[in-house]
Amino acid sequence: MEQVQGAAGPAPGQPAGNQVGIPCRFMRGGTSRGPFFAAGDLPQDTARRDAVLRAVMGSPHPLQIDGMGGGNPLTSKAGIVSVSRRPGIDLEFLFAQLRPDTGTVDTTPNCGNMLAAVLPFAVERGLLEPHSDTTTAAVLTLNTGMVAEISIRTPLGDGARYVDYDGDTRIDGVPGTSSPVTINFLDTAGSVCDQLLPTGRARNTVHLDGSGEVAVTCIDNGQPLVIVEAAALGRSGYEDPAALNADGDLKDRLEQLRLACGHLMGLGDVSAKNYPKMTLVSAARSGGTLNTRSFIPHVCHESIGVLAAVTAATACVIEGTVAQAVAGGAPPPGQPVSVEHPAGEFTVELGLDPQDPQRVTRSALLRTARLIMAGTAYVPRAVWQGPSGEEHR
Repeated sequence: MEQVQGAAGPAPGQPAGNQVGIPCRFMRGGTSRGPFFAAGDLPQDTARRDAVLRAVMGSPHPLQIDGMGGGNPLTSKAGIVSVSRRPGIDLEFLFAQLRPDTGTVDTTPNCGNMLAAVLPFAVERGLLEPHSDTTTAAVLTLNTGMVAEISIRTPLGDGARYVDYDGDTRIDGVPGTSSPVTINFLDTAGSVCDQLLPTGRARNTVHLDGSGEVAVTCIDNGQPLVIVEAAALGRSGYEDPAALNADGDLKDRLEQLRLACGHLMGLGDVSAKNYPKMTLVSAARSGGTLNTRSFIPHVCHESIGVLAAVTAATACVIEGTVAQAVAGGAPPPGQPVSVEHPAGEFTVELGLDPQDPQRVTRSALLRTARLIMAGTAYVPRAVWQGPSGEEHR
């Protein structure tokens, strides 16, 4: 595999009347989708970059009608990719979560679904050149410093290697089948918080108005989560996302819990942050380990995020957590953890430290990805130039 500098593609900042064009690939990664950009094609100044992303996505607007966003947190995401010069790292990925309503651009959390599209994008964009039927790259997520090894199929066809999107791998939450994207997360404990169990305990008790004392597990193995038994909030945990999204009382209590747990986890005031995510858990009903309803953090996920699934699975193997109690005990050593969600299930393979069976050293899973569109995204020239009216280059 060869890293390619100065990859081909239309020049960024291409004027088109009073708009400016930016090379873009619109990708699906797992159960999320959004535009991907080479880092060098965007303004290097953070404020201008974020303004450009807002313009591309059409934020702030609840439907993002004037951009590429879908009016939902799952479809209001963007990826920024660059070739890495760090030893042992091939690519660097910056994930951006935009809020449709406020236009907030948050680059502090991870997104394991969008991560699945990073290597396909890099090959499609010409940042990496594959030299075998399988291309593997070490990808550093700049948001949190997380490293993952990602593999995709790159067969030879018509004299050149290409990203293979056809296959029989199916993931719940996405129609049809596709070629697998294998993601092997390395040590991801404390990705945003300072450790796997940021409160130092597997279980904490939080006072919740109207519900009394509620037991929670605060955990971060790639995604900061607050895990709470659905029954503790008067819910079954099997409700569909639409019903939960319409449940104002539940959402108010979840937000009260989230704000309290943000302080417990050392995250401070999280009222304007996209983490910690809230996860309702209940006993599995379809042969899995644990059933979940994941809030991201104010909207119930139609399935579950990659790293939320990894973190929930991790909670199942840690003694004393809410998740393990609801699951009826830890799964046998070496057995994958099956996390059920509204659209099906998510299987996570955990590697455990032989000397400390509750320390997770790796997390492996399968995703899929697809290139949906390649072309040029346009933003108003005034956004590209910024308040000073000068070009950013």
